[in-house]
Amino acid sequence: MGLDITVLGLDWGELERTPTAERQDLLYEAACPDDFDLYAQPRAGWVFPASPKVPWCGRYEFHSTTGTYKPHFWAGDGWDTARKFADPVLRESLDGFLFHLIWEGDDPPEAVPESGLFPSDSTPWRPRLLLACPPPVVPVIAAHWARAEPLLEGLREEYDRHAARPGGWIADFDAFTVLLREWAVVVDETARRGWGLLGLPY
Repeated sequence: MGLDITVLGLDWGELERTPTAERQDLLYEAACPDDFDLYAQPRAGWVFPASPKVPWCGRYEFHSTTGTYKPHFWAGDGWDTARKFADPVLRESLDGFLFHLIWEGDDPPEAVPESGLFPSDSTPWRPRLLLACPPPVVPVIAAHWARAEPLLEGLREEYDRHAARPGGWIADFDAFTVLLREWAVVVDETARRGWGLLGLPY
């Protein structure tokens, strides 16, 4: 079984007002609501609220993935390969955009800082967060995307030459940009609301 990801946009103040010991269960409810219908047509895009029990939280359902983290990992890997061939302005902007979301950069952090969001766990068997972007960080990420997006098409030839993985999760430049544009939707809506972002490993 591989790693999954559920992305939540949430009112950070409400999260901080929730007792620490209750936060993880509440976020799990937002990611996997009690009233989830296994037989319903899969939703795509933002779901507001993520759960009636967590009205201050939205869940983003990616169109281009099945919930697994693998496409996000391979998009980050593709950027790691292609970035050296990118226009310097695009490289700087996409570095800033992807570093906070799915790309570890040249000096990867050991873990996403939980910043006191959850009770300490001396023997965690898996990460509780894949990404954590408090509200002040989200508009910065959105600004990086706004600078990168007009230049993105200029990367097509070099990406497909050096970073394409035919048959893989992110096969080519088109698949790469589809996923990036979904992340831009995630970031832009979260920034518009003044919320923060969390990525949960389920």
